[in-house]
Amino acid sequence: MKRTTARWAIPVATALFAALALSACSSSPAKSSASGPVTLTFWGTYGNGGNKAQTDVLSQTIIPAFEKAHPNIKVNYVDVPYDSLLQKLTTSAAGGQLPDLVRSDIIWVPKFANLGVFAQLDGKMPNFNTLAQATYPGTLSTNKWQGHYYGLPLDTNTRVLITNQSALASAGLSTPPATFADLQTDATALAAKKIPVFADSGLQGWNILPWIWSGGGQITNADLTQATGYLNSAQSVAAVQMLVNLYKEGEIPNLLIGNKGAVSTQDGLPKGNYANILDGPWMKAIWAGQYQSFQPVYSPMPAGPGGSISVVGGEDIVMTASSKHQDAAEQFIAFTQSSVYQLSMAKTGQMSVVSSLDAQEAAASPELAPYIKQLQTARSRPAVPDEPQIDTALQDDLVPAFEGKVTVQAALDKAAKDIDPLLTATK
Repeated sequence: MKRTTARWAIPVATALFAALALSACSSSPAKSSASGPVTLTFWGTYGNGGNKAQTDVLSQTIIPAFEKAHPNIKVNYVDVPYDSLLQKLTTSAAGGQLPDLVRSDIIWVPKFANLGVFAQLDGKMPNFNTLAQATYPGTLSTNKWQGHYYGLPLDTNTRVLITNQSALASAGLSTPPATFADLQTDATALAAKKIPVFADSGLQGWNILPWIWSGGGQITNADLTQATGYLNSAQSVAAVQMLVNLYKEGEIPNLLIGNKGAVSTQDGLPKGNYANILDGPWMKAIWAGQYQSFQPVYSPMPAGPGGSISVVGGEDIVMTASSKHQDAAEQFIAFTQSSVYQLSMAKTGQMSVVSSLDAQEAAASPELAPYIKQLQTARSRPAVPDEPQIDTALQDDLVPAFEGKVTVQAALDKAAKDIDPLLTATK
């Protein structure tokens, strides 16, 4: 999913997850040979939102190319609505009716790896290390759980600064803010025109972590075992405090804390309500249909003391532990890293995860160049089973700071305390 925020989360009963874990751990099928005729079942969400272009490319170009190269392997792709896939995976795992392959949201991988539903690939899949090293570090890390990898990156995205140049020009500004300092200076100039310098639609990891990371802060330690001392560090506090100050001055709209009365970023930027937003490569197609005259300007995430660091989104390709055709499934996983798969999907807006394809991807879609550059430093949200609850904690604990009810330090102290137990979840 392009945004992959906690808004997708579907409540699932604890008993169902317990049954799922028992079912997943009760059998560990040996690898099967791909020498005989095999049909792989592949679940994905390419048709999400009626995206016929992606399902067409998959069925008409990618799968035929794979089947031609592997005549004894057929692929049966089953498209599942994004909002239904998490529930379908959960109930199917508990009932022992999983597919061989899944196009998984990056934040689902640790959860199902922890439950034994997704198969470990490192140390088991031929050429895994070679394929893994060809991807961006931030995208690869979304597959890691407790020292092992349970998938490979399939498609990716990140957020960059997108600017309405006309809004800047109205305040005498010529270029998008390149640094935190620029953002604050621009805010003063734009205030005279009553145009907020920046807008976003929440305070979850997808929204707030680029500011914390670029400010030199962290959300957890490197081992993903502790938030206290990291999320509430002086660097993290300073980055969030900058946003709070801008918000209190009216230079960021109340959309940031979930107020539904504000104009959305999707409409507000092209209309000139806001000067800058952070968003992904899918916005070009959205604006092409609704705001044909709008010419967005794309540039890196404004740099702070920690550099210019954004957040990784996208999907991973995983194999289920219950697959009876693991050799064949591994061959398809390897094929997803090929130029045929990656560049074919890139034409439909699915950014390639293979860094060596950067030049070809940018040549075919020049508007992706800023995103490709940003991916060099983009990071993933904590790859832990309870990541959606981390998003909830960030949103709930930070809102009072923006409302002026608590200090930023107190808000991040509470968020860190709330997140610490979520980092130690196991089976």
